[in-house]
Amino acid sequence: MMTHRVRLRRAAAIVLTVVAGAAAAVTAHPAAAAAAGPAFLDPAQLPPHPGSAWYGGPVTSGVPDPLPFCVGATLPGATSQYRDFWTEFDTNAEQITVVERDEARAKTLATLLNNAVRQCADKAEQEDPDVTAEWRDYGRIDVEEGARVHGVRTTHAWTGNDVHLFSVGRDGRTVTVVHWGQMGTFDGIPLPDFKKTTRTAVNKLY
Repeated sequence: MMTHRVRLRRAAAIVLTVVAGAAAAVTAHPAAAAAAGPAFLDPAQLPPHPGSAWYGGPVTSGVPDPLPFCVGATLPGATSQYRDFWTEFDTNAEQITVVERDEARAKTLATLLNNAVRQCADKAEQEDPDVTAEWRDYGRIDVEEGARVHGVRTTHAWTGNDVHLFSVGRDGRTVTVVHWGQMGTFDGIPLPDFKKTTRTAVNKLY
């Protein structure tokens, strides 16, 4: 009789272990999905380059080093992720995404980032007397909670012209910034394609 009871206890223990393991796996699955975070752009979703394909690095926690032009000082490093993109020429891009604790914080961050881009040209001129800069507002895109597109052109006395496009978009408590840049002026920017990229970036977050 004692042997029979021991066997029953062992069998019950095995069943409990299997059930507990299955429950842990079910519990871990949503956590793993949440840890994956919002989705990022694929290289092919950047504005087409006439002479090169786009290439993309991995999604990385934190903020890029060096910090991105115009918006770098505004980004919260602890809750940011980014992905770098480049071509075989002088055109490059990056996407930075921040997941805030709630929608109110995300809305505040989006406002701060938009203001940082608006003030970027004036700030560049103040920091370097050899630089002249110009900011342009390219309007709002109606996607999720909205996105805004900006342009910044800088001219340095020694290195010539650089032109940048920025977009700041929000979906719920998540904010994403897309930055595209190359040597040149506003005459050469792919504005319609960049707006399409921005819409894709915000729609892909979730």
